[in-house]
Amino acid sequence: MSAPSLSNVCCRLNQIRDAFIFDHRKHFASPMDSRLVELKTSKPFGQPQIRLNHSRRRSTILSIRMAYLDEKLMDRSIVLQPADVLAYDLVQGADVRWSYILDKSAPEPPTAVLLHGILGCRKNWGTFARRLAKEFPKWQFLLVDLRCHGDSASLKKRGPHSVASAALDVLKLLGQMRLTPRVVVGHSFGGKVALSMVDQVAKPLARPVRVWVLDATPGNVRAGADGDDHPAELISFLSTLPKEVSSKRGVIDALVQSGFSKDVAQWVVTNLRQTPINGSSSSFSWVFNLKGISEMYQSYEETNMWKIVEDVPRGVHINFLKAERSLHRWALEDLRRIHVAEEQAAEEGGGVEMHVLEDAGHWVHADNPDGLFRILSFSFQGF
Repeated sequence: MSAPSLSNVCCRLNQIRDAFIFDHRKHFASPMDSRLVELKTSKPFGQPQIRLNHSRRRSTILSIRMAYLDEKLMDRSIVLQPADVLAYDLVQGADVRWSYILDKSAPEPPTAVLLHGILGCRKNWGTFARRLAKEFPKWQFLLVDLRCHGDSASLKKRGPHSVASAALDVLKLLGQMRLTPRVVVGHSFGGKVALSMVDQVAKPLARPVRVWVLDATPGNVRAGADGDDHPAELISFLSTLPKEVSSKRGVIDALVQSGFSKDVAQWVVTNLRQTPINGSSSSFSWVFNLKGISEMYQSYEETNMWKIVEDVPRGVHINFLKAERSLHRWALEDLRRIHVAEEQAAEEGGGVEMHVLEDAGHWVHADNPDGLFRILSFSFQGF
């Protein structure tokens, strides 16, 4: 028997709202919007499960308009406008009380934030997040499109496009949603974003936070070996392609012929969206801001987050995960500094820990999802 599916409710943060009206016909409505969004029920179990979605793309599902400003994470001088809101999915376990969205007295469920890497998007985490939600039904999982990526690419974000600015974007989103995450998981570029989030919030943190940095080092990114897929070269190659292409297969072939691996080529084309032409034939267009992504990757190579690792704020536990077959540039010096930080943090009330994921390359959540699930699961137990 298959597991109950997670139903979708589309949530577009178009305006800042202070309250909601609940309609007893199992619908939601905003105070100034007569349009309603039905709370769907999953079959065959008849158990309401919610997956909130905020995207800049047009949706056939009507919207709940909601937004909050969280004084816990954000300075009160920051005013959030609709254009500041990143695209996201909120995948919720079966035991999450959807009423906490409307009822501020209801307890906030424990939240984990999942961040993708360069040229990725929140959909990279979709299958894995649904698995986590099934196993840990009291949790909810926030999947975010970082600036210049996916459905957040259309946002008019000011530069510089950097690790720090991407982290601040996520903190703003959490503030607006009134969420204080217990777990932050970042893959590659997203790992440094997670560290920067910890660096930018007030310290000590209000509650313990576990940060997972998946196959990324805190310091400078080193050049890989010959034959590795180099992100900078990939970004440069993509900049030579037209903004619209006739087929995904053509892009895959062009990438492979230029020396990139087939796996990377197939992953890159997940950034193509079909665009109808004259109601019949169609083409594909890129959904990322490649110029901004180029700046972000340069920032990723240069950003040094060792200070937060070697002086971990009280209440924070930083976990590094190295893929066994990673093409990412780990050095013995990186491993040595992390082990020294482990000992130092244990003495000062923080935490640093190193893990190795066997039988996995850099794409850890695709190469060995079972192993990654077992390692991460310890962060969600006890709730």
